[in-house]
Amino acid sequence: MVKICCIGAGYVGGPTMAVIALKCPEIQVAVVDISVPRITAWNSDHLPIYEPGLEDVVKQCRGKNLFFSNDVEKHVAEADIVFVSVNTPTKTQGLGAGKAADLTYWESAARMIADVSKSDKIVVEKSTVPVKTAEAIEKILTHNSRGINFQILSNPEFLAEGTAIEDLFKPDRVLIGGRETPDGEKAIAALRDVYAHWVPVDCIICTNLWSAELSKLAANAFLAQRISSVNAMSALCEATGADVTQVSHAVGKDSRIGPKFLNASVGFGGSCFQKDILNLIYICECNGLPEVANYWKQVIKVNDYQKARFVNRIVSSMFNTVSDKKITVLGFAFKKDTGDTRETPAIDVCKGLLEDKARLSIYDPQVSEDQIQRDLSMSKFDWDHPAHLQPMSPTSIKQVSCVWDAYEATKDAHGVCILTEWDEFKTLDYQKIYDNMQKPAFIFDGRNVVDVEKLRKIGFIVYSIGKPLDSWLKDMPAVA
Repeated sequence: MVKICCIGAGYVGGPTMAVIALKCPEIQVAVVDISVPRITAWNSDHLPIYEPGLEDVVKQCRGKNLFFSNDVEKHVAEADIVFVSVNTPTKTQGLGAGKAADLTYWESAARMIADVSKSDKIVVEKSTVPVKTAEAIEKILTHNSRGINFQILSNPEFLAEGTAIEDLFKPDRVLIGGRETPDGEKAIAALRDVYAHWVPVDCIICTNLWSAELSKLAANAFLAQRISSVNAMSALCEATGADVTQVSHAVGKDSRIGPKFLNASVGFGGSCFQKDILNLIYICECNGLPEVANYWKQVIKVNDYQKARFVNRIVSSMFNTVSDKKITVLGFAFKKDTGDTRETPAIDVCKGLLEDKARLSIYDPQVSEDQIQRDLSMSKFDWDHPAHLQPMSPTSIKQVSCVWDAYEATKDAHGVCILTEWDEFKTLDYQKIYDNMQKPAFIFDGRNVVDVEKLRKIGFIVYSIGKPLDSWLKDMPAVA
């Protein structure tokens, strides 16, 4: 029986291994992590992450050929294939701070694999890592190999949160990069055979190591670039009276461009986009390509500009102050159908409002109060370290309250910000919300989910990103 072990039971490792176990009943799959609470959650009825369809997959396989364990070394030693899916945060100090990936967790995983291995292994990079990481990991493993043969493969994930299980069942492509040697090709074939249980072979792309590593960074950079492009257009639409929804629809009808990732919003978030672009920028700089680095920097600058612009719209619309005003935040996750808050634009928007002394009432159907308080208290990039290495739970921010009902959140509020496109926000009783708010009542739609005209008829002053401005807002500056 082939044995697979995955180090790291997070958003990538857990769902990926659960689907491999489901599709390959003859393979034994173990997911290991040093975090006891996380493994306990994977073994319980309350999984540590929310992802549509995940619970069903886990329940079908858990205890049969899918196991979650804290006994990292035992399962690594027994495995034929070891996936490494550990955190690769952005460095906060030292060489490359603020851009380069911190490979501390990756390196310690590699050293541990070398220490405990008694048989040949295929080691698979599953975390998003900088180009040439495989080479560094290969050196650590071979210098500590004691005669054991290690083959390194890069198998980047292309999952979108909220549709991860669907993406795993029917991927656009599976990418496997390895050494172009007989042993390397054998290792690629072994991993290809695992995926071929359910993925058509023509969707499994095999490349060299560097191409696989760079393809992941490039794919995320291209997607983020599209979001920043349409967000840049949204600012111009507001200035000219154009409607960004109509513009992006017209642009997306061009078959060369296509309609995906053309929704204007308050900005992109998630664990990968910003981190991967920063990584790409650092690699470009290290390779003497400053013009290329500056090109990608602009994608992040526009994203930051969009969040700042949104906060400034709120403050300037409300008589240039939100001090001691109750502002409701609907949605905190970085997108709908996930509880993930990593790099969510809601963090920067909330921090901007708190700096102006607003009182925030936050409602998100999938994000806990503890998570919101942590996110608003943490320093940049702290979120990407394992929970036990993050700063201790901070003292809660007094101006922030979290509630479990949208109507409770909006009661007596001066303004409502929609920061996540949860479907339920489209069908709320906005007349009821208006009746219970302070007047004038403002709605700032950061995801373009509401019917602007309908809300204006109720009496709201509405700001919707990239849409023709409410007469109230026309004389207000877009950016202070």
